[in-house]
Amino acid sequence: MTIEPSRDCSLCPRLAAFRKANRKAEPGWFNAPVPCFGPVDAELLIVGLAPGLRGANRTGRPFTGDFAGELLYATLKELGFGRGTYAARPDDGFRLVNARIVNSVRCVPPENKPLPSEIKTCRRFLVASMQEMKNVKAIVALGKIAHDSAIMALGEKLSRFKFRHGTKHELAGYTLFDSYHCSRYNTNTGVLTPRMFRAVFSAAKKRLEK
Repeated sequence: MTIEPSRDCSLCPRLAAFRKANRKAEPGWFNAPVPCFGPVDAELLIVGLAPGLRGANRTGRPFTGDFAGELLYATLKELGFGRGTYAARPDDGFRLVNARIVNSVRCVPPENKPLPSEIKTCRRFLVASMQEMKNVKAIVALGKIAHDSAIMALGEKLSRFKFRHGTKHELAGYTLFDSYHCSRYNTNTGVLTPRMFRAVFSAAKKRLEK
């Protein structure tokens, strides 16, 4: 099973067209499906939504170059899941420790909103990535789409596992932790605070220490 889509993946015509337009407008950007980041033997899997236009779509590394990455990587480093200095560049030397990030949708969607059909189509890569990771014990889903994608990738029914920030679910041999997405909108509106975000990853860390 293919882990990463090809640079010119055409499975989702709308996303492929958007990628083509971005390559023309910004030829110096990554403008391709964004690969996983972090060691494949990690025990913690972080499932995101999709690359941001000026974030991962520009830099080629998940959550790198936008506000969401600032909160995510600061939290991961604080809890020992990251090492080095995060400078919002793929060559900053920052690395993940016992954690890996994969997005539910690998290509940037217009207005940061993937269609249900695109989420479903791209799920094959999430499934492959999860199967490749043999040591995963805990999964943190950033947002409801990530939650739903992880549940379905594990072959479970959504009706059995409702998304709710701070909730943990036991399924298929994993513990899934739900968090609101660390987007600027969620943090600016107070839907998600750094303390709330840290609490989710702290719970995931405790799960790994059992």
